[in-house]
Amino acid sequence: MLKRLLALVIVLAPLASVGREKRENWLEVSGPHFTVFSDGGEKDARRIADQFERMRLVFHTAFPNMQVDSSAPVFVIAVKDAKTFQALEPEAYLKKGQLQLAGLFLRAPDKNYVLLRMDAGGEHPYATVYHEYTHLLLSKSEWIPLWLDEGLAEFYQNTDISEKHTVLGEASADDILWLRQNRLLPLTTLLAVDHNSPYYHEEKKGSIFYAESWALAHYLQVKDKQEGSDRLRDYMILLRKQVDPVTAATQAFGDLKQLQAALERYIEGPLFSFKLTKALPVDDALFKVKPITPTQADAVRADFLAYNQRENDSRALLSQVLQDDANNTLALETMGYLEFRAGRLDQAQKWFEQAVKLDSQSYLANYYFASIAMSHGVAGEESEREIESSLQKAIKLSPAFAAAYDRLAVFYAMRYKNLDQAHLLTLKAIQLDPGHIAFRLDAARVLQAMRRDQDAVAVLQAALKVARTSAEASEIQYQLQAVQHAEAARTEDEEIERQYREATAAAKDYEPEKTDTGAEEKEENLKGPHRSIIGTVSNVRCSPPAVIDLDVNAGGKVVTLHARNYYQVQFTALNYTAKPEFQPCTDLEGMHVRAEYVESVSAKINGLVTIELHK
Repeated sequence: MLKRLLALVIVLAPLASVGREKRENWLEVSGPHFTVFSDGGEKDARRIADQFERMRLVFHTAFPNMQVDSSAPVFVIAVKDAKTFQALEPEAYLKKGQLQLAGLFLRAPDKNYVLLRMDAGGEHPYATVYHEYTHLLLSKSEWIPLWLDEGLAEFYQNTDISEKHTVLGEASADDILWLRQNRLLPLTTLLAVDHNSPYYHEEKKGSIFYAESWALAHYLQVKDKQEGSDRLRDYMILLRKQVDPVTAATQAFGDLKQLQAALERYIEGPLFSFKLTKALPVDDALFKVKPITPTQADAVRADFLAYNQRENDSRALLSQVLQDDANNTLALETMGYLEFRAGRLDQAQKWFEQAVKLDSQSYLANYYFASIAMSHGVAGEESEREIESSLQKAIKLSPAFAAAYDRLAVFYAMRYKNLDQAHLLTLKAIQLDPGHIAFRLDAARVLQAMRRDQDAVAVLQAALKVARTSAEASEIQYQLQAVQHAEAARTEDEEIERQYREATAAAKDYEPEKTDTGAEEKEENLKGPHRSIIGTVSNVRCSPPAVIDLDVNAGGKVVTLHARNYYQVQFTALNYTAKPEFQPCTDLEGMHVRAEYVESVSAKINGLVTIELHK
């Protein structure tokens, strides 16, 4: 099915080189919500921009309460012929006998790309694009069951948009044939399918899942249109209230056995589509058209190739672009992105730093520059100011870019400063992209830094309900257990301190012994500057009940870190999955980590705050 097909885009390895072509009359058409790059002439480029704006309005009309704008920009590359298309498409499709694509959709956290052939034929040449665009919009929902996500994507993929009307729900002949030849899944099974289900992963079972999901979504959409009801909307409202999919379906659709029988009858009969005759006005004056040079067009193509996993081809084209224009900001950003993805952070930072200096209006250059600087470990007030300023500028330049809000919140939490603002920033990131689990994990970490453990637990429990994969659920569960341990340890510490205060208050002649370590050092430790270090852990020492001391060796520099209660240390992982029974006292030795700590003024005790485990 389409989802399986497009998954190849993400994992393809680079194979061949893209030669540079002489192309004239490339245009950039900027609309309210999309940017189109095209070599097909102004009329056709405007038509493509208009089509996407109208498709967005289709969703806004069908789901008026849904956020229909992506938190990352959508760029459309519309090319006039197969030759230009093949120079950009996934190379797996260039092999003999492969499916001939007319379009594809690439999704990434920081931007989205659409590639279209403007000379494509067929009844629904852009079905793949509309299918994936539907997934993009539905990902803005806090949670949506898999059957509805796939069913609506297949329902809208055959949308036909014209100036006077929009046709929705044209049936797929392949889906109808499959459904009529195979036994349907019970609705109680279909409604509960998740990313771990064999019905989603196995080809034969997966096919019936996709086809039946489409049929049920199609039936409900058409019946709602015919009867003037809103059962599908009612169902989605119940889901937002955390009602499980089967119970929500029973409440919204009625008896599921009767619904199953009605669906089977519907599949055997004529499947209807319907027209939206209500005008979907798009003001042509909103589109801004400007010519772009062949070098600028090559920079766009190279960026698309980078996101399309054709790294060698992207680098070859970038080299040509930078020879012609060493100050091409997009080319510099793309080079930084390639190095960032390859893990060469020092090189990536240089490219993004150069891009920021040349164009301070590039939100991505500012975002990546700050993110990489944070990953290196912040050293000094000047570095802190640069990071904070870059992230604030990224937010100002792209207010819908959720990742910038999240990164700034993490930066404040690492410094233990502006924590109230950090909390608001995480809420904004989640609002913009509610399906992104990492934002919820960071929100919980900020709440922990604010000593609001119970609120952090509530955030993580809510995150479990919107997790889409077992890996996401495991990561949330790991952090949830760590927070719960920390909360219990903190409660125990507070009780011990309360008992200590009561005992000392009762002893009127008690005079605490003064030392140059101990309590004074602990208090001093809490007031020191926050630092970070990346290195290898050595010489881990633990003592009851949960005291831990360890050394971190960073290129010969050794920093000793201490925590009175290691349950209060925030443990996270980067490109690494820690085992569920991870034990700091026995498992940290020899690991590569990034540690955040509070530096003691006298350098006797450095208070360990967080440890990020690296693979």
